[in-house]
Amino acid sequence: MTKKFDVTSGTELRCKGWRQEALLRLLENVLAVGEDPENLVVYAALGKAARDWASHDGIVHALKTMEEDESLIVQSGKPVGIMKTHKNAPLCIMANCNIIGQWAKAENFYEWEKENLICWGGLTAGDWQYIGSQGVIQGTYEIFSRIAERNFNGDLHGRFILTAGLGGMGGAQPLAGTMANAAILAIEIDPVRIAKRMEIGFLQHQAESLDEALEMIQSAVAKKEAISVGLCANAAEVYPEILRRGIIPDIVTDQTSAHDLVYGYVPHTRTLDEARSLREDHKDILMHESRESIVEHVKAMVAFQKQGAVVFDNGNLIRTHAKEGGVEDAFDIPVFTEAFLRPLFCRAIGPYRWIALSNDPNDIAVIDEFLLERFPDNKIVTNWVKLAREHVPFEGLPARIAWLGHGERTELALAVNEMVKTGKLSGPIAFTRDHLDAGAMAHPNIMTENLKDGSDAIADWPLLNAMISCSSMADLVAIHSGGGGYAGYMTSAGITVVADGTDDAAQRIQHSITNDTSLGVMRYADAGYDDAQDEARSKKIGWIETQ
Repeated sequence: MTKKFDVTSGTELRCKGWRQEALLRLLENVLAVGEDPENLVVYAALGKAARDWASHDGIVHALKTMEEDESLIVQSGKPVGIMKTHKNAPLCIMANCNIIGQWAKAENFYEWEKENLICWGGLTAGDWQYIGSQGVIQGTYEIFSRIAERNFNGDLHGRFILTAGLGGMGGAQPLAGTMANAAILAIEIDPVRIAKRMEIGFLQHQAESLDEALEMIQSAVAKKEAISVGLCANAAEVYPEILRRGIIPDIVTDQTSAHDLVYGYVPHTRTLDEARSLREDHKDILMHESRESIVEHVKAMVAFQKQGAVVFDNGNLIRTHAKEGGVEDAFDIPVFTEAFLRPLFCRAIGPYRWIALSNDPNDIAVIDEFLLERFPDNKIVTNWVKLAREHVPFEGLPARIAWLGHGERTELALAVNEMVKTGKLSGPIAFTRDHLDAGAMAHPNIMTENLKDGSDAIADWPLLNAMISCSSMADLVAIHSGGGGYAGYMTSAGITVVADGTDDAAQRIQHSITNDTSLGVMRYADAGYDDAQDEARSKKIGWIETQ
């Protein structure tokens, strides 16, 4: 029997307070918008909302019955206890997929997952903060916009973007590309994913062959029209073939699930069904073939770069696996964070998001208007809000994301809390952010690659982020580390704060959101970045200068 995944509407509570109800609705939401909700997978092949259905049901029961002065403890997607704390303590504290360093390897993860001892929370999957593709659309759009500014006089009309992967994360790319006015071709091995992106309006066209796809793209480029085209094929075959034909895209990236050589990436030596059949009992074969396929995939990307394309790693470890497979110049391709976004992160400007818990889209519209009126000079925010209203459909609970920085995030959340209090909004709003944020992630091949002071692999910062978030009264605090192919590569922290219109909520917002961004600025100031040090001094953040 197929399960049905819906989001809850209205203001009737099933829990003993809005803070608990908020977390329950967010859990429901990540499954409603998830990639494979029947298996609790939200995105990225293995990123799960709970370890198993018994754990899910235990979490739901706990949220429905716990008091406000208690804290639910979640270990790798499994509820393990409710502890008496106090009403200003987090309602939920979780640690997902944190493995001791010498044991943090994909092979160990797969074994422990098979024994149901662990699950990967992804970034925003396991702590119920994912809002569908909108968050990824916005981040991808910002990357394309930064590339346009730096390389194409701020305009991607008549430019060709080549990418791959249309899953829960990569599926945002076609819409982000057309919003940036480019012609974008996305390669995807799974026809179901292409159909889903077509159905929800993120992808405009599906080509039946590479010839047809390139004809559509080249026609759009000539006319300077924005277009998105999907092609069901394997990127490790298509990228080298496009190169062989002498066609050099303007921008090249990839967002396949290359981070996971077993459950994510599909080698070009196998059909999708063949790869799936090998996943349980022949992981070693599949890992070997996936890595060899990635070698061909990335060789083509490096060749495109040498021919003048703007090529970047979108955060899926594809360069890492390619180098392990023998592509010595794989890291000539820069990662998107270092290449395009680090100046923003230095000032704690990053992906901030809010969700209408009542399921009323008008609540988001009201907050949109406030943003446009309050931050008219913040072009990143105002441009995105206007575009999102026109092009980005809501998935699950209505939500919005925008790149706000230190001070701005707190100001918005406090204003929204007041709107809830005075009845301008129909219900409470949950505030959260991506884990890929200034002080919230250590990942030497993504977020913290090539830091100025060489502190790329030091994971103290996300741990400090989680601890200060607990001290600052956030409603949910999580520490996540990598699972599957990400095992041993990253640690991150996530927080959620509920604006329920109360004075207590205002206090939680003031402390937790302000301290979250403060630590982000401190992280980059400590690493020696002038922009972050300027932000710390000018905003009187409290950074201690010891150098």
